[in-house]
Amino acid sequence: MHSEDAAHPSPRPSDRRDAPSTSAAPTAVDAVEEASGPARWRIIGPGLVVAATGIGAGDLVATLVAGSRYGYALLWAAVAGVIIKIFLVEGAGRWTLATGHSIFEGWRRVGRWTSWYFGPYIMVWGFVYGATAMSASALPIAALVPQLPVIGDIGLFAHMPLAVYAAFSGLVGAALVWFGRYHALEKVVAVLVAIMFVTVVGAAVVTLPNIPDILGGLIPRIPEGGLWYTLSIAGGVGGTITLAAYGYWLTEKGWSTPRWMRVMRIDNAMAYVISGIFVVAMLVVGAELLYSSGIAIGEEDRGLLDLADVLASRYGTAMSWIFLLGFWASSFSSVLGVWNGVSIMFADFWGSARKLPEDHPRRRIGGTYYRFFILWLTFPPMLLLLLGKPVQVIVAYGVLGSLFMPFLAITLLVLMNSRHMPERWRNGWVLNAILGIVAIVFIALGGNQLVGAIAGA
Repeated sequence: MHSEDAAHPSPRPSDRRDAPSTSAAPTAVDAVEEASGPARWRIIGPGLVVAATGIGAGDLVATLVAGSRYGYALLWAAVAGVIIKIFLVEGAGRWTLATGHSIFEGWRRVGRWTSWYFGPYIMVWGFVYGATAMSASALPIAALVPQLPVIGDIGLFAHMPLAVYAAFSGLVGAALVWFGRYHALEKVVAVLVAIMFVTVVGAAVVTLPNIPDILGGLIPRIPEGGLWYTLSIAGGVGGTITLAAYGYWLTEKGWSTPRWMRVMRIDNAMAYVISGIFVVAMLVVGAELLYSSGIAIGEEDRGLLDLADVLASRYGTAMSWIFLLGFWASSFSSVLGVWNGVSIMFADFWGSARKLPEDHPRRRIGGTYYRFFILWLTFPPMLLLLLGKPVQVIVAYGVLGSLFMPFLAITLLVLMNSRHMPERWRNGWVLNAILGIVAIVFIALGGNQLVGAIAGA
């Protein structure tokens, strides 16, 4: 258990800023950089956590529906979305390693307005997302348990309301991250990703995908009337506030100076390649299983339950159960990642508002502010599970949420070229061009979502 006044094992920000970039003695980083292929897979860590957290049930449904509507026509957009996230997360990681400051401290250097935006955003987002994440992780369990032998015959389990399963998921997630042990989180997420890989990719393999059609889907084109859907796939898949949490997880991992820059980039790229495989797999399932058969599914998280029914009728009940397990792994990894990563971000924000030093324990993982936000993510959202989501809260969530990804892209573009960034690690023109394009895409998406949120009020 962490003590509020105990020294944190990770280096202080000031230590990281002043750390020399070379050392006479060989380090673990040197060993990693000199190692060949297979050894590099062992350094995957924070990137896997941020990628698994970002690819939730909603993202799997989005790509599944894209495949069911347009076949492989939007495959290129899904791949582009993964590449976009690589650049955004790399920027957040590069800022932290090069400066020794958290991304929130970087935002403060852009202007005080960032705090006025981030404070309301993280509270409203946490309140609504808590209910959404708990519900998503409960859906596959509520669907699977009544089908199981013996357990499904017990009335208590067979007829348990979804809200009870959802509340239980939130409580388990809160308990697993309460003490702030990052390395334990990383191991649990790795297991969940392995389950996702076997189930989601397995579902794609059994559909016997058409390889020439897949390759044809990599040619950029926009289906008739599908502009906004294309942009949504490219910009929305795997895009959440947890992208900005990457730097905090780097610090907890112990990767805290510029010497870890190459390792960070390998970690980030490999993790998003894995998430890209998930996205492509779901689009393959949508194209081969649904598009070719003219089968429609729901566009909410329940769409994955519809897919489980299709798999059961086509390949047997066992395949449906396996897929539901993957659905749960995808949803619950998001619960763990958000409960941990966004709570760290809140602790840093609130500690800054209280004018605490950047390395103060209360601004770190396991501190009072961190635990407060875990409770905020878990208990108030249970009211939404019981009462339904109030319209006003949903509108506020939609308005603030539509602005976060443009906020992240634009502030990263500013920070990566600012005087606060050591010259060696600033953006070149290629990275600036890429981030500029990403910012424009997210501004367009954010504006469209903002209009939709207000119009639907």
